[in-house]
Amino acid sequence: MTDDDRRLIDLLISTHPGWRYEYLHLPGLPRWWAIRYEPLRPDQRRAGARDVLGRTTLRRLARALARHDEILHRSRY
Repeated sequence: MTDDDRRLIDLLISTHPGWRYEYLHLPGLPRWWAIRYEPLRPDQRRAGARDVLGRTTLRRLARALARHDEILHRSRY
């Protein structure tokens, strides 16, 4: 993990504390994962929220988490 990755992980942890962050190198799958600590309510799932997000880079994961926050905000979470 690079220093930039470590700084971004620290930023994600402080900005999105309800998630656990993992790096997995498995062929054909995203490398960076965010896994929610608490399960979502059914209405949040219907709005499009997810318990697990996976992306190929940390920057893409950060953007996905920001979009996810918008979904939760619209569903009045």
